[in-house]
Amino acid sequence: MPALAAQAEFYLMNDTMTEEATTTTEQSDQLQSEFKRLVLDGKLDPKLTDPLTELVAAGFCTHRSWGSGKITTVDTLMAKITIDFQDKPGHSMDLGFAATILKPLSSSHILARKATDLAGLKRMGALRHLELIKLVLNSYGGEATVAQIQESLVPDVIEEDWKKWWADAKKEMKSDGHFQLPVKKTEPIVYHAEELSPADKLMSNIRDAKGLKAQLAAANELCKGIDDVENKETVLDEVVAILNDAIKNHLTFKPSLALEAVLLRDAIRTQSGVQPQEEELIADDIFEKADNLAEVIEGLSAAKQKLALEAFRQAHPDTWVDTYLKLINETGLRLVGELVQILIDTGHFDKFKGNLTKLISKREASTDLMLWMGKNRSDSFADILGPEVFRAMMAAIENDRFQDRKTSKLGDLILSDQELITDLIGSADIELVEDLVRALQATNCFDDMDKRSLLGRIVKEFPSIQPMISGDQAREDNALIVSWPSLERRKLEYEELVKEKIPANSKEIAIARSFGDLRENHEFKAAKETQKLLLSRKGELEFDLTRARATDFSDATTDQVTVGNKVGVTNLETNKPETFIVLGAWDGDPDNQILSYLTPLGQAFLGKKPGEEAKLEFEDESRRYRIDTIEQHTVAGPSSAADEEAEAEVQPAAAE
Repeated sequence: MPALAAQAEFYLMNDTMTEEATTTTEQSDQLQSEFKRLVLDGKLDPKLTDPLTELVAAGFCTHRSWGSGKITTVDTLMAKITIDFQDKPGHSMDLGFAATILKPLSSSHILARKATDLAGLKRMGALRHLELIKLVLNSYGGEATVAQIQESLVPDVIEEDWKKWWADAKKEMKSDGHFQLPVKKTEPIVYHAEELSPADKLMSNIRDAKGLKAQLAAANELCKGIDDVENKETVLDEVVAILNDAIKNHLTFKPSLALEAVLLRDAIRTQSGVQPQEEELIADDIFEKADNLAEVIEGLSAAKQKLALEAFRQAHPDTWVDTYLKLINETGLRLVGELVQILIDTGHFDKFKGNLTKLISKREASTDLMLWMGKNRSDSFADILGPEVFRAMMAAIENDRFQDRKTSKLGDLILSDQELITDLIGSADIELVEDLVRALQATNCFDDMDKRSLLGRIVKEFPSIQPMISGDQAREDNALIVSWPSLERRKLEYEELVKEKIPANSKEIAIARSFGDLRENHEFKAAKETQKLLLSRKGELEFDLTRARATDFSDATTDQVTVGNKVGVTNLETNKPETFIVLGAWDGDPDNQILSYLTPLGQAFLGKKPGEEAKLEFEDESRRYRIDTIEQHTVAGPSSAADEEAEAEVQPAAAE
């Protein structure tokens, strides 16, 4: 009984004690004593007594899901601890479990201060920006990222415009010697107890930078603020020395970074007059050592690429033109543009054009060079543009596939640029166009649907080759005849499905999955059922759209019923006249007497001539109609120039 009485007394005492979330040494000893008793009773793991004492002594804690909380009571009789979390006040937990999953917070931590003195923090945020930021940084060990600071303060402490508040605070930090601002937003802001000099503030980031890429970013930032430093030459000498060491270390393994460091170092020297150091490497050392010059220059930013190309030109005055012409067919689109522009600006356009013509005729041009050609088909290249350019484009794509290079930019340009193929074949002889059609039909660059789209554009420009194309398509006995408006509706439905509904459903599944216990998770099951329906519909649309052949029915004949006819009939059961319109597979509208040709009644009418009877048997019902009149019925054609193609096209997206 005395032991139980002591436990109860401790519980009441501790309830009062935790109002301020602190413990005295005597209370800590009593806690340890009580926890050891729990260990002896087998109610607590002995390894948890110290963490538990630290947790209770701190008075505040954090949970990975529930956030911060204030410890209010410790019940050693029941081995329970009670915590007021923001959204779970009065939450009770087992002492051992709490010691395992909770992390202690000191009363000075920003999260604890928000729980005990939110009004004071708001006043601090309004009047003393740096003091508040210092509090946050010290809460996280002296450093924190901008994201951590924002998460700690918004919206509880900073309720108004965060961006404006942060801009003002950042200005104050820049002029204060205690705060070290990083180069990248993802890196932490550091608080220094001792004030840094302007030179030390600038140099701290480059000294602490890990890797040459971080050193380059820090050096760039340093150069922006160098005018505020008294001993500018000394600082820049140290920067140049750091860069020189890094250049030597990265020459072999990361030549692009080494080259960028050389260019930055040389720019610093040009602007400040810093003298070269002994045995330092120059840009040409990297050029000469590089196994793949294009790859080295491509690894630079766009601005640095221009500087690198100029440095190479200065270092190789006799051979740079031939080197650039070789590089043009080995590098990416952005660098192709830079190289071509330099050749044009220096009066070597004709040499470039001759080299381009040679590559096209031999079908050795790269996809990036052909992509540049497709995007820059100006009058200057009028004598080059023709079917051979398109064939060179297909050859480039085929070569990439053979080399297993995964790029689709040139193919995407060919399909998306509605004028490209007609610009290339517009003035060509019909024989060349026919050769191009045969090459397009045989290539593996495009799938069947995209081929039909491109062939449709060619037919629009050269209608006489329609029989050459339709001969193959006539064998497609699985085709669907559809109207242009119905095709447009299906394409819009497909686009909405793959761009909106399926991605939204994927998010719903992810959210539902986070609720846990999938066996009893009704939201998850419902979202998965919806996913099945969406993917099933996507598959149906893809299958139908690949078979669709759109028309305005203007070529429908009237000697017998066919798709695109308005049919006047007599219902032989009622002896009353009726009118039906037989249209495409997706045009059915029974309320307006419009029949899809695939319906039983539509099928019954097809092929019948005036005076003949059509009989429909459906379940237990039988109907007979006499065909009286047949008229042509056209519908609207394509809604935009992009759709004016001989065959329907759609590009199914990848399943989400």
